[in-house]
Amino acid sequence: MSTTIAITAADINKLRQATGAGMMDCRKALTETGGDFEAAIDWLRKQGQKIAAKRSDREAKEGVIIAQTTADNKVGFIICVSCETDFVSKNADFVAFAQSIANAAVSNNVKTLEELNEVTINGAKVSDLVNDKLASIGEKIGIVKFERVEAPYVATYIHGAYRLGVLVALNTEAAEAGKDIAMQIAALNPVAVDANSVPADVVERERNIVIDTMKNDPKMAGKPDEMIAKIAEGKLNAFFKEQTLLAQPFVKDGGKTVAEYLTAVSKELQVQSFKRVALG
Repeated sequence: MSTTIAITAADINKLRQATGAGMMDCRKALTETGGDFEAAIDWLRKQGQKIAAKRSDREAKEGVIIAQTTADNKVGFIICVSCETDFVSKNADFVAFAQSIANAAVSNNVKTLEELNEVTINGAKVSDLVNDKLASIGEKIGIVKFERVEAPYVATYIHGAYRLGVLVALNTEAAEAGKDIAMQIAALNPVAVDANSVPADVVERERNIVIDTMKNDPKMAGKPDEMIAKIAEGKLNAFFKEQTLLAQPFVKDGGKTVAEYLTAVSKELQVQSFKRVALG
């Protein structure tokens, strides 16, 4: 006997907030996918709806994000200390608390969030300080994001009131270019450095969405699978151009790509990797 999944108003609203799709469309998407949230997003995209590609940076609605490097700019860290309200996130004491944790990450050169939680600040473990802060402010807080990048040179950028942080790993020191690239990443949110570094699961997900979308298009009715597959690859190339850093138009000069900007700075200058964490 099949089991019917109950779709609640809260489920529908969550999907609406994430996608911008209509209430009835969200209800149908959740129904068709058995309540699977990520599958429902894909279902909406396959119906031709303009839904933003999944990003991993939407973890906390409120909080403070700090991006910081070691003194020699060879190791960079991002930490996100979350809270429930902007009243707390904008409080100077809470910002200072988040900064103290970032400082501890830098000074101890920690490798993981678990290691950071064990570091001591003035004799107290970070995990205990988080619990103490939770008790004192009456909101659920926690270190919900930790990123670390190591390279010959790491550039950082914090956007807005500590709401978004970026690390950029470069193969050589280039402070101004590093900041420009970090701002580019903050603004356009690429999924990878270039087409070759897009994760295989992301490529496959996009390919499936493109193919299913075309199969649902009446104009494509009766077209052979080989033709659809060829068109899909063309659309994937467009995805790579829009969503990968080096192929994007440079925000400070739309007449050149990011790759062309880097070459203009130095033919040897390369972006090795990046990390982007945002509140959302």
